[in-house]
Amino acid sequence: METLPLAATAHDMSIWGLFWQAGWIVKFVMIGLLVASVWTWAIVVDKVISFNRMRAALNRFEQTFWSGQSLEELYRSLSDKNTMGMGAIFVAAMREWKKSFEKGARSPIGLQNRIDKAMDLALTREMERLEGRLSFLATVGSAAPFVGLFGTVVGIMTSFQAIAGSSSTNLAVVAPGIAEALLATAIGLVAAIPAVIAYNKLSTDAAKLSSRMEGFSDEFSAILSRQIDEKVVQRAAA
Repeated sequence: METLPLAATAHDMSIWGLFWQAGWIVKFVMIGLLVASVWTWAIVVDKVISFNRMRAALNRFEQTFWSGQSLEELYRSLSDKNTMGMGAIFVAAMREWKKSFEKGARSPIGLQNRIDKAMDLALTREMERLEGRLSFLATVGSAAPFVGLFGTVVGIMTSFQAIAGSSSTNLAVVAPGIAEALLATAIGLVAAIPAVIAYNKLSTDAAKLSSRMEGFSDEFSAILSRQIDEKVVQRAAA
């Protein structure tokens, strides 16, 4: 009969058991961190797919752009499509080019400025598409360990209250509560570490893609500037 108290105080030390034995605050912290971790991985998978799609689109556009096809033909083939990356920048510039000449643009400098602004806006939209939701990864990476630590502190406080209530410092009394508390920190690290690694990698990839698009924007601006000068000369000669 003396073994009954021991059985009554037995604790399930598995991860699932520690979760169910934890207090409601610690449970709330764990659930929040798990949700953040799942959402982090969803963003990572989505961004990897998006970045690969963007790289493929940039490569295809560069091959087509430098193949010798005329700008008018390329514009007609892309104007009705849902373009991305360099294609979106090209279409924005050509659309402004055509609108300006259809309205009889007289100022070469004004036309060049409008084209540059159109390309800058298109580039900004493409970068917003690439960098969207990356801030969530940065937030999880920086905040998750502290959220987990908060759960650990609450759990340890609860354990000390249990020790005071039982008037016992037996390890069997202390260990379950401390294990539950430390589980919150562990889940916080599980959420934070992938988020930090993914944020650093994806931010670097986004910067590289942005650099490629900025380079094309500058180069295409120079091409259009030369064509504007040629048209000004032709008008002057006429």
